[in-house]
Amino acid sequence: MEILWALMAVVMIGAVLGPVILRRRRGIRQVQPGTPEAADPAQYGFRPQETLDVRLPGPDQDLLDVLDVVQRTQDWRAASQLLAGTDKHGELRWQRVQAFAGAASLELQQRPGEGGRWLRDWRAQEPKDAGGAAVHAEFLVQQAWRSSTAGSDDFRIILEEARSAVAQAALLAPGDPVPYISELAVARGLGYPQQEFDQLWLKILDRAPAHMGAHLVALPYWSEKWHGSRQQSMAFAEAAAARAPGGSLLSALPLFSLYEHLPEVNLVRNFFQSQVFTRALEGAQFAAQSARQDDPVLPHVRHLLVFFLVSSERWGEAMHQLVRVDGYVGALPWTMSADPAAQFAVYRALAVGGYEANGGSPATLRG
Repeated sequence: MEILWALMAVVMIGAVLGPVILRRRRGIRQVQPGTPEAADPAQYGFRPQETLDVRLPGPDQDLLDVLDVVQRTQDWRAASQLLAGTDKHGELRWQRVQAFAGAASLELQQRPGEGGRWLRDWRAQEPKDAGGAAVHAEFLVQQAWRSSTAGSDDFRIILEEARSAVAQAALLAPGDPVPYISELAVARGLGYPQQEFDQLWLKILDRAPAHMGAHLVALPYWSEKWHGSRQQSMAFAEAAAARAPGGSLLSALPLFSLYEHLPEVNLVRNFFQSQVFTRALEGAQFAAQSARQDDPVLPHVRHLLVFFLVSSERWGEAMHQLVRVDGYVGALPWTMSADPAAQFAVYRALAVGGYEANGGSPATLRG
C-alpha cells in the first residue's frame, strides 16, 4: 500500500500534511497548500489543527468548564462537586478522573514544584473525599508513566506509591471500580504475576463487568510487549466481545488488540484483507453503530476506526467516523505520538484526499 508507506514516512519525519492532498480519480499525490487542486479539510467543517483538544477523546462540556475554573482559580471544590455527582459505576467517572489527573500532571510538568497545587490542596483539606483520592491515585500512575522510564527505580517507587493511594481510594468508595482501574496500570508497570492480576480484575468485574474503559486499560497487560502474548491478548479481547451485552462497546476490543500488536504484523494489503482484521474491524463498526451515541467511550472506538479505515484506504467510511470525532484527539492512536494533533491531522488529510479522489465531496458526505 504505497500511500500507507508514504504516510509512515511523513509521520517519522514529523511533517504535517495539512490540506495538501490532490483530488484525482486514480490516485493521491501531495501538492502545496492553497492550490486550487488541494483538498481542504476545512470544507467539511473540520477544526484547524491548532485548535484540536488533546485532553479528551470527545466532548464533555461540564468537565471542560470545571477544568477551566479549577486551573484558573486553583480551587479544587468544583472538581469535587462534579465527581460527587457522576455515577461511580459509569464510564464517565473514569474519564473524568483521568482528565483531572492528567491536567494536574501536565501542570506539574510545565511548572515543577508549583503546578497542580489544587490537587495537593484537595487531598490535604479533604482527605476523605473519594473523588480527590481517586484523582490522586490516577495522578501518581500518570506521573510514573510520564516522568520516568519504565522499569527504572523512580518508575517503580512512584507506582508503589500509586498502589498505596489506590488502596486508600478504594476504601473511601466501596463499589467504585475506578481506583482498581487505575491499579491495572500499576499492575502492568510493576509486573504483577498473572494470578495477582486476575484477582485485581475480578474486583473490577464484580463492580462493573461491562466497563469498556477498564477493558482498554487491562488489555495491554496481556500483550506481548508486557506480560502476555498476541494470543493471550486476542483471547482476552474476544472473550470480552463474546459476553458483551447489547449496545456494549466491548465488541470493538479485538480491534484494540490488533493495534497493540501492529509492530508484529506486516502493514501490507494482505493484512488488511485478512480474516482476523476484517472480523475485528466489523466488530468495532457494529459496536460504534449499536452503542448509545452519547456513550463517553464511543469516541475511543471511533478514533481507532479512523486509524484503521485510513490505513486500509476505506476513505468514505473513515470520513463518516471523522465527522463524529473531529475536534478532539485525546485517544489512541494519536496519544502515542509526541504531537497528537499533528498525527491526527495527517490521517484526516489523507482521508479527505482519498475521499475526494474517489468522487466524494462535502455535499455527498452530508447526504
